[in-house]
Amino acid sequence: MTVRIGVLGVGRIGRMHADIIANETDGAEVAAVFDVNVAAAAEVADSLRVPVMSIDKILESDSVDAVAICSSTDTHVELIARAAAAGKAIFCEKPISLDIAEVDKALSAVREHGVAFMVGFNRRFDPTHAAVQEAVSSGRVGDPHIARISSRDPAPPPVEYIKVSGGIFVDMMIHDFDMARFVVGSPVTEVYATGAVRIDPAIGEAGDLDTAVVTLTHANGCITTIDNSRQAVYGYDQRMEVLGSTGMAVSENPMKNAAVVYSATERQGSVLPYFFLDRYTDSYRGEWQAFVRYAREGGSSPVSGEDGRAPVAIGIAAWESYRLGTPVTLSDG
Repeated sequence: MTVRIGVLGVGRIGRMHADIIANETDGAEVAAVFDVNVAAAAEVADSLRVPVMSIDKILESDSVDAVAICSSTDTHVELIARAAAAGKAIFCEKPISLDIAEVDKALSAVREHGVAFMVGFNRRFDPTHAAVQEAVSSGRVGDPHIARISSRDPAPPPVEYIKVSGGIFVDMMIHDFDMARFVVGSPVTEVYATGAVRIDPAIGEAGDLDTAVVTLTHANGCITTIDNSRQAVYGYDQRMEVLGSTGMAVSENPMKNAAVVYSATERQGSVLPYFFLDRYTDSYRGEWQAFVRYAREGGSSPVSGEDGRAPVAIGIAAWESYRLGTPVTLSDG
């Protein structure tokens, strides 16, 4: 069975998803696309040779089995509710919403209609990160004691984006909150955050931070530290480490290539990828393969609604901790 997917939103992320579905995902095809930007929708539709359809038509169509919600965050909850009522399997880009009450509203609709639902935390499907998770879950490193995650972007996004993004904790670090829960395998019970504006004063004037460190305490006692920077001039820096009672597992950065040049006075290697798509292409492919299997076969969601809810709650708690200057307890991490 081919899973026929309507892509709702074909900006930068949506277009990437549409391309991967159409060209790199066995058992899936793009059935139609929609975007409020008519020209963007037409361009993607033409390149993939699929129709542009309205949201109503996509949700009503018997030729659409699932939807990929890749539109702006403020549209997610309404689209989830509508797609669930239409009986479509749903893939939703992160975050579900910036507001927990709205997240719960969306998840209630999913439960009410019993549809398949998966959140787009693609880093779970990165082969090196997944190998660290497997080392922890299999017990190969023993009981996890300390986890460390670094996420540093080459350059900040536009300030206009920052103003509506939810800020560094809910926009950028949300991936790391998800990875902490995924890799450590335990809910987060306490959050302590600190941050600063070290890169661009305009980011601070927009109400955000560009440099931040968060400490998480997990229910199993493991402590995770996360650092984020919106500017790492040397490239896209994504690393992870878990220290356990019997060993350690590490996910290092892949270089642009594996060549090393030696001379009498120096050793030179390649640089890091500079764009997130260069770093995480394999993870996006894996994400869509997982969704297609799930939509076909059912079972547990690869990234469930609760998996989507928890990082939003942690991000909101991180902002509260930063503003109060104290740790914040989570009743449900």
